[in-house]
Amino acid sequence: MPRLIRHDAEGPIRIDPQDKPVFICACGLTKNLPFCDGSHKACKSETEGVVSVYDAERERVIEERAEG
Repeated sequence: MPRLIRHDAEGPIRIDPQDKPVFICACGLTKNLPFCDGSHKACKSETEGVVSVYDAERERVIEERAEG
């Protein structure tokens, strides 16, 4: 069953300490869950104050809905 899940984050969550930093996806767009793959860069083109609905591949916005 499909779900629409709201994500407000526009970037990853950094996890320390490790040998090197680990970044966990917070935007929901990554193809490598739970790790960030840089897909949050698409969030920069989203319209402020609306909910952006992405396609099944999480690559492009297919609909914008009123927030709330």
